[in-house]
Amino acid sequence: MSRSLYAGVFGLMLGMFLAMLDGLIVGTALPTITGELGGLNRLSWVVTAYLLATAATTPIWGKLGDLYGRKGTFMTAIVIFLAGSVLAGLSQDIGQLIAFRAVQGLGAGGLMVGALSIIGVLVPPRESGKVQSMVGAMMPVAFIGGPLLGGLLTDHLSWRWTFYVNVPVGAVALLVVGLWIRPVGERVKAGIDYLGAVLLTAAILALTLLASWGGITYAWTSPQILALGAVAVACLAAFVRTERRAGEPVIPPRLFHDRNFTLAQVLSFLAGAVMMAVTAYLPQYLQFVQGASPTAGGMLLLPLMFGMLAAQLVTGHLISRTGRHRVYPILGGGVLVAGVLALTVLGVGTGAGLASALTVIAGVGVGLLTQSTVLLTLNSAGPRDMGAASGTVTLLRTIGGSLGIALLGAVYGGRMEAGLADALGPGEAARLTAGGGLTPELMPALSAPVRDAVRDAVSAGLQGVLIGSAVLAALAFAAAWFVRETPLPTEPATARGHAHR
Repeated sequence: MSRSLYAGVFGLMLGMFLAMLDGLIVGTALPTITGELGGLNRLSWVVTAYLLATAATTPIWGKLGDLYGRKGTFMTAIVIFLAGSVLAGLSQDIGQLIAFRAVQGLGAGGLMVGALSIIGVLVPPRESGKVQSMVGAMMPVAFIGGPLLGGLLTDHLSWRWTFYVNVPVGAVALLVVGLWIRPVGERVKAGIDYLGAVLLTAAILALTLLASWGGITYAWTSPQILALGAVAVACLAAFVRTERRAGEPVIPPRLFHDRNFTLAQVLSFLAGAVMMAVTAYLPQYLQFVQGASPTAGGMLLLPLMFGMLAAQLVTGHLISRTGRHRVYPILGGGVLVAGVLALTVLGVGTGAGLASALTVIAGVGVGLLTQSTVLLTLNSAGPRDMGAASGTVTLLRTIGGSLGIALLGAVYGGRMEAGLADALGPGEAARLTAGGGLTPELMPALSAPVRDAVRDAVSAGLQGVLIGSAVLAALAFAAAWFVRETPLPTEPATARGHAHR
């Protein structure tokens, strides 16, 4: 790649980094935000509104880029994201903050997919492994740096700066992309599949609300959750039928005619489910059972993040050097199975050092899978569909993560409640967990028998999550064997006679 293209890719990465970092920075400021704005009962919607808007618009942004110009669409997404950031920082009550977080999410939906689609067209597939490894490296950096930066900004400036900090980063991204990304070819004038977009948005909305509310706000068998499930299924069925008939579908069915593309979406969904479930419930174990503080618990997960980082960097380098890619999803699935099963040894008597070290294996497996699924997706789609393809793989990883947390979280909660009821009796267990009152901070104040019961129950809940994650990882390992080895071109799509918009 030329030096100017490397500079342009740096701008694209800054845009993606904004989307990755935002939720992690804001998360640490939420207690302070509710202390100033109130609205504790609506706190979850500060996060949910952002995630809903992001997930619902991701594939739509991808298609808009395919039709009307990827560079302009990506820069528009940055502008919307920055506008939402400034408005969120100016919020005077919790209702305004929720609304402006949704505006942020509208822009965030186009950041990851826009950058990936431009990289997929301009960067040769043999070179894209290196670029994708750099993209993958941002995820652990965001996981580590996000909460730290959020805490520093909240403590020393104001929670509002967790939103304002996006402005200078986004401005640099706009400048770099505007100067060094050169669009090639003519735009395609075509209609947008509005019905498909509405059906997909409704399905994602129903699935996200189901994942957010199921087992927490409403019981899994409640009329509300069952209705959301029915809406999701009906909208997805109607969406598939609509896409087959649309002239410019949001997610073109022709993409799924390629076996590697279809398998990449399955692997992305499963990898997202395992990654989010493990990273969501391991901190519970580290804080309740190991007695780690939230900050120390995050530090104990560093081996997992560094495992992801190392796997993505090494995989990208090897793919670029050899041009071979089939072995990596297979290896990733196998290592992920081994990594999750290794974590099943965690219990009340496990040392914190060993618990932390064991996470590196699962991190390597996730890194191998996430890297290879993006590469398979971009290599399987033509330049015209690069945005839709990038949006699809990002969307499925997001939905997989949401459903993984929800479904395995129900397993965690069920096993934990059963363990507490067996040890303390149903009445005492219900009193202890009523209203979410059981927190790691309360553990020292509990009597020794109750503390032991809580530790045992949390360990049992984590075991349920890990067993479910191992099943999902095994499915990914099995699916990876059906990936075909296909040659990776050494020239970008634009040089192979395709128009880039």
